[in-house]
Order: sequence, then C-alpha cells, then structure tokens
Amino acid sequence: MELQIRDVSKTYPNGVRALDAVSLTIPAGMYGLLGPNGAGKSTLMRMLATLQEPDEGSMRLGDIDIVKQKDQVRQTLGYLPQEFGVYPKVSAEDLLEHFALLKGIAGRRARRQVVEALLRQVNLWEVRRQKLGGYSGGMKQRFGVAVALLGNPKLMIVDEPTAGLDPEERVRFLNLLAELGESSVVLLSTHIIEDVSELCTRMAIIDQGRILLEAEPLRAIDDLSGRIWRRVISRAELPALAEEHRVISTKLLAGRTVVRVYSEAAPGAGFECAEPDLEDVYFSAKTGNIGRSRSEPHSEAAA
Repeated sequence: MELQIRDVSKTYPNGVRALDAVSLTIPAGMYGLLGPNGAGKSTLMRMLATLQEPDEGSMRLGDIDIVKQKDQVRQTLGYLPQEFGVYPKVSAEDLLEHFALLKGIAGRRARRQVVEALLRQVNLWEVRRQKLGGYSGGMKQRFGVAVALLGNPKLMIVDEPTAGLDPEERVRFLNLLAELGESSVVLLSTHIIEDVSELCTRMAIIDQGRILLEAEPLRAIDDLSGRIWRRVISRAELPALAEEHRVISTKLLAGRTVVRVYSEAAPGAGFECAEPDLEDVYFSAKTGNIGRSRSEPHSEAAA
C-alpha cells in the first residue's frame, strides 16, 4: 500500500500558510518527515489522521480517498500524536482493553489476547497492572504505540515521538518503531535528525510549509561527498567568512566556532574536507544549497 499526497495546501484563518503545495509519494516502510517546529509537519499529520482537511489538493492511501472516505481511513489508521492524555489512575492493561473494545474487538477472549500481544510487543507486559500515572515518559510513549497498533493499521502516523525521552528510552522506542515499519506505512514526523538517520529508508525535509528535499538518506549524504568543508575559527571571523562562503551550520566547541560550508571545490586555506552526514543534508536543504534557492545560513550553538 502506498500513500500519495498531491499539491496539498492549508492556510489558517490568521493568515499562516501551514502547507504550500506539498506533494509526496510514501511507500510501505519507515518514512521520515524532518523539519523544525512550525514547519507544517503536525498540520500534515492531522490531515492524514482525518482531523483536518486541506484547502486544496488530494491524499490517497491505496484506493482510499483520505478526505472523502474518512471512516475507511480510520479503520486502518494508527495515530500517535505529539501529546496525548492517559487516565493516570487506570492500569495499562485495563485502558488498552477499553480502547480495544472501542476499536470493535467485541469478544472478551479475543480482546484479552490482543491486549496481551500488544503489551508484550511494546515491552510493557510485566508492568501491565501498574497505573499509567506512574509510567515514565518513554513507557507512556510505548503505551501510545500499543493503542495505535490496535486493529493492525496499514498507516501508522507518529508525531515527534522521542521529544523529551532520555537516551535509553529513546533507543528502546526507536527499536520498536523499526519493527513496525516492516509491514505497513509508518510516517515519522520529527525535528530530531538522528531519529531519521537511524530509522528511515526515505525522507522529506519540510520548512515553512514547503518540501525542500525528498530523498533516500544514505544517497542524499553520498551526494554531498566532497562538498562539505570544515574550519575552526573565532566567533569574530564568522561574519566575514559568511560573506565569502556558503555557510550551512556553525557550532560552538570548547570556546571556538566550528564552521561547515558547502562548496564544489576547496574553499581556501584552513578548510578541511569533512565527511558529510544527515545534519549536513538538512542544513544544506534549509540554506538552499540543495533543493531550492539559497537563503541565510543557519546557526546552532552547542557546548
């Protein structure tokens, strides 16, 4: 099954154009939608989840028209939003069984079998009787996946799933998502570059409601080989250097500024060729060196 998005646009009443003629073809497997907060990711996710409608354009999941056939979409949809509530005084087992009943799994025995299988899949079976209010952030996210998996969805939408998770929970959660991508379309919306690089076979970069780049992450990285250059400078040197070169990112390191620039050839003395990564792809797309016209360089400070 394939997800097709064609020329989808959305403008809110306050005049913000959240999506601008977005077109994507998303095959089965794990697909990353990468962009900063406010880029339009959540708007697109809500549309695919039938919670909003586009002003223009079409969206299809196989033969299903997502805009016109909402009930059919909901029957085969799993949705884990960025924020979702749980009943803190209810156990994971009881709440998941309740959601299974709402999903149409009427038989008590069948419902219990489904609940057990899902809680085991997300590694929560041993704490199934613990109240959800005592769960960590990562445990709640995994419970959300269990809810989203009810009914064996063909389309799974996961919006900013690892934001706020500690490193151990993040790894556990990403491993779970990787397993899900083997049998359905899993759309991962995130601003965390590492999530996409570790999980997704295809991705799109979105900013200000527009798709800047659609590619296979490994191929996009390979295409930048020999074009990313690195130099350590003082902060005071940055304005002049940005005038002469296509700066794609800067990072503070031990009181010095590490500059990465995009250039087809060696940009001059002091630069060394750097091994590109997905962060370079992301910033190169945002600064217009790949995918669209050039804009201002992006700066990032890190200790």
